[in-house]
Amino acid sequence: ECVIEDGTIAYKNWVKTGTEVYRQFWIFDVQNPEEVMINSTKLKVKQRGPYTYRVRYLAKENLTQNSDNTISFVQPNGAIFERRLSVGTENDSFTVLNLAVAAAPILYPNSFVQMVLNSFIKKSHSSMFQVRTLKELLWGYKDPFLSLVPYPIDTTVGVFYPYNNTVDGVYKVYNGKDDISKVAIIDTYKDKKSIYAEFEHEVNLKGIPVYRFVLPSKAFASPTVNPDNDCFCTEKIISKNCTSAGVLDISTCKDRKPVYISLPHFLHASPDVPEPIEGLNPNEEEHRTYLDVEPITGFTLQFAKRLQVNILVKPVKKIDTLSKLKRNYLIPILWLNETGTIGDEKAEMFRKQVTGKISLLGLVEMVLLTVGIVTFVASMIAYCVCRSKKVK
Repeated sequence: ECVIEDGTIAYKNWVKTGTEVYRQFWIFDVQNPEEVMINSTKLKVKQRGPYTYRVRYLAKENLTQNSDNTISFVQPNGAIFERRLSVGTENDSFTVLNLAVAAAPILYPNSFVQMVLNSFIKKSHSSMFQVRTLKELLWGYKDPFLSLVPYPIDTTVGVFYPYNNTVDGVYKVYNGKDDISKVAIIDTYKDKKSIYAEFEHEVNLKGIPVYRFVLPSKAFASPTVNPDNDCFCTEKIISKNCTSAGVLDISTCKDRKPVYISLPHFLHASPDVPEPIEGLNPNEEEHRTYLDVEPITGFTLQFAKRLQVNILVKPVKKIDTLSKLKRNYLIPILWLNETGTIGDEKAEMFRKQVTGKISLLGLVEMVLLTVGIVTFVASMIAYCVCRSKKVK
């Protein structure tokens, strides 16, 4: 019943999870935009949140059983705002980095092109920073600067644009048919090996013993410490020639846009990474990523995925709003916490069908072992008594 195959209990609960999954956002509201643009001072930010959305409520699609005992699928994206779990509404406004202005000179390094872009930026009254609502920042808005560019480009900008009516994947996971210990483990994501977690300790989750796995600090370490991260070090300046830790360059996954991911508040980062930013308070318990995995079935019964989205901004002489910067800034935009925990009803079913039976099996083993020991001891005593009488 634990194999991910049509007809099993595992398959039914895996295709569409019965657990509610929430994604919380904390936005970094910039407090001193003018000082940064004019004097290149330290960036002061204030975290605001959480703003909560329900996600992963749609069933997996394009399910395909493969010959290597894996199953492939895509996860449809969807987000429903949960006002009762949020500090405000989707119309709350924030002072944040202007995503289009920051990315333009990196995408187009040619000086002449930058001069042309600068004229569009000025004409649209755009700047290094802007005021946007939560809904605009996350899901997209028509950018006034890009709207003036006389080329057929998508003028909508957003951290997670496009999202609704899109899919995530392709995922490829083991179905457990040949090895039940590998069931539900991700083999590849978009044909690439996924990031890993390491065992920390055992946890009791609603009466179910689970193993807690955490995202280790070396997953964000510099290539000098973890050579596996060498492919993430493409920006030699912010990484101090690839000796700094805590940030991964994912620009190649984002059409060369200068997007970098880290743990929230630059947890586990080298001191030089958050140095130009004030208002960050990294905390291991609040900002780490973990998975609670039930060891018999391999199912994740509780998790917290925490990541921060950052954008690189460089001084650019040809663009007025960026010309007075004297340093590079890795500006945090937001961090997210995507969580899910097995519900009480599902937990009760799990205890009855899995852990309860395993506990019963353990009890039967102890009884049989005790009976066996008693029988063995009694037999040895009887043997010794009989032998003693025979000798006499």
